[in-house]
Amino acid sequence: MLAPRLPALPALLWLALAPLPGAPGPAAKAELRVRVRLPGGQVAEESLQADSGSDCISLELRKADGALITLTADFRQEVKIFRALILGELERGQSQFQALCFVTRLHRNEIIPSESMAKLRQKNPRTVRQAEEVRGLEHLSMDVAVNFSKGAQLSSHIHNVCAEAKEAIYTREDDVKFWLEKGVDGSMFEVLPQTSDLPDLQRCRLCADRWKPCICSYSLSIEWYPCMLKYCKSRDAAGKVSSYKCGIRSCQKGYTFDYYVPQKQLCLWDEET
Repeated sequence: MLAPRLPALPALLWLALAPLPGAPGPAAKAELRVRVRLPGGQVAEESLQADSGSDCISLELRKADGALITLTADFRQEVKIFRALILGELERGQSQFQALCFVTRLHRNEIIPSESMAKLRQKNPRTVRQAEEVRGLEHLSMDVAVNFSKGAQLSSHIHNVCAEAKEAIYTREDDVKFWLEKGVDGSMFEVLPQTSDLPDLQRCRLCADRWKPCICSYSLSIEWYPCMLKYCKSRDAAGKVSSYKCGIRSCQKGYTFDYYVPQKQLCLWDEET
């Protein structure tokens, strides 16, 4: 007979914040692999890596179409880096794969701290995870290009994460303003052409000529990530109540990025169906 299912505690049963025996000290590196369900029903493995020494987190997941998606969160610099390695269409003249990097501001409380992520462990690694909370789709206009050779001033992780996407690193003007106020060198940014500058500039899905510039769209989703810490309360012998970290809340979030490409050939996935 199956044991009765406990209500409303799935995340606490799956993941615990208690350190493993012999766990490293304050500067810890750790990797967690979880099985997640993709939108089409397929099951994929997602890798979550945390380095509390450099205060960063990395998540990696392969989409159903074969694209490899990586999210790097740099807490020190308040920067998020999304990288997509997209399989090319060789029969249509594309290279074996195409790399894109989208760089945005990391806001507080978007994802759990690196030191907490480094302590996560699973009780049942075979369980297929589904996020407890679906956060709204974010549609971002990436209207600024980032110079790869100067990108380390924004985040040291750009050099490694975006190495295959040197000519395709994008951010947005609103985030650039925030980083400039923090003292980042503005010479690494270049504003890209927009429809207001080029009246004939179309969305790539509407553009018939593969060699014309257009506005491309790329969508990705982080299917499962620890977005919040959960706290429990305890009472000592004197009756004093205190709270402690006792688990995580998991989220799913989708993003769509719009950005300029000099030719539709670089955006063949974005076609009208």
